[in-house]
Amino acid sequence: MATTILASFQKLKENLETTGLQKSTVSTRQNNVREVVEKDLLVLDSFLTGSYSRNTMIAPLKEADVDIFIVLDPKYFYHYDNRQNGGQTGLLDLLKRTLRKTYTKTPDISRNGQAVTIRFEDFIVDVVPGFNRKGGGYLIPNSITQSWISTDPKKHVEIFSQANSNHNGDLIPLIKMIKGWNRNSGKHFRSFHLEVMILQILNGVTISDFPSGVRFFFDKARFYVTKQNLDPAGYGGDVGSYLNTQEKIQEASSKFQLAYERALKAEDYASRGCIKNAIDMWVKIFGDYFPAYE
Repeated sequence: MATTILASFQKLKENLETTGLQKSTVSTRQNNVREVVEKDLLVLDSFLTGSYSRNTMIAPLKEADVDIFIVLDPKYFYHYDNRQNGGQTGLLDLLKRTLRKTYTKTPDISRNGQAVTIRFEDFIVDVVPGFNRKGGGYLIPNSITQSWISTDPKKHVEIFSQANSNHNGDLIPLIKMIKGWNRNSGKHFRSFHLEVMILQILNGVTISDFPSGVRFFFDKARFYVTKQNLDPAGYGGDVGSYLNTQEKIQEASSKFQLAYERALKAEDYASRGCIKNAIDMWVKIFGDYFPAYE
């Protein structure tokens, strides 16, 4: 409940945050998963990645993915870099069997493209196996194309942390707001794709306030989504490649178009002092995350 746009966006910001108890649960669970893998496999390093490590995860936790990156001994790479041994699929199946030994009663443990997904009752954990890459970064398996993908999740954390600092701490909350919109409008976009778009669109731009920042992003994203959005870690690859047909790209652009038009209306209402109408329009964009007019 709120009566001003400023107070409404502050409440939106709070509603997108996970709680301290949820963070404690995540911490305990991810440590347990890492210990399970380290007990059976030769692990050189393990760490949290994804939106949790970049501080861009949004509530509710039940709909979130927590990503764990496991850096394995290179002997596994040489073994599974051979299709006769199952290739990248075989590596993920090895990890799946390892996890299943401990999590015998977990509802679902499945291979999912580049990770093994554990579906706990309260949230999902994706375990990504990888290897140190010559020249820096890591190689992770793609079981769909039977190939290796170059990436660097640690560099992603550094990039987003620095960008958030450049924006005086306002970039991460704005990212969460856009992810809240995405969840409210049918989860059309992959989270990391949105994060990369926001990072690039707002590079060098001042976020004067959240309403105008959100509207500015939707405006630019209508056209930006039609281009390649490259991995900011510098390893190439279009993070929006899942939008792989002209129809999907057009639908994506239309999603941003509708959000942009609603944001424009909301700002216009606010400028004329029609606060309830403005808040009602923001609710259409963000759904239950945005507080109703008091």
